[in-house]
Amino acid sequence: MTQRKPPGVGFESWIDRQIREAQERGEFDNLPSAGKPLPGAGERLDEDWWIKRKVREEEGTAGLPPSLALRKEAETARARALAARTDDEARAIIEQMNAKILDALRKPLSGPPLNLMPFDVDELVRERKGTSRA
Repeated sequence: MTQRKPPGVGFESWIDRQIREAQERGEFDNLPSAGKPLPGAGERLDEDWWIKRKVREEEGTAGLPPSLALRKEAETARARALAARTDDEARAIIEQMNAKILDALRKPLSGPPLNLMPFDVDELVRERKGTSRA
């Protein structure tokens, strides 16, 4: 919890004490990026770096209406299922996506019409194995 600076204590010494106490408690141990260089260190700083990173993280879905974002998510789920290691893994991916699609069909999302139906799990598993029938 963040504390207020006590009156009569210099700001810098108060901060230094909080950092030292946190180090002693081990709160900085085993951080995910410990010992690694900062991302982008030494590179020219782009004014819109944070916007570009957010767009990359959102896989281009940032700002899309929910119905279009769900279509994009369904495409990604299908690709993941086709690349899955096992049939069970593929089924789990598609069943989870189908649940989201059914929910969106029951409670329509804002944006353009969804135009998306649940996947046929068995058909997708056959396609995955390369034995899909036309």
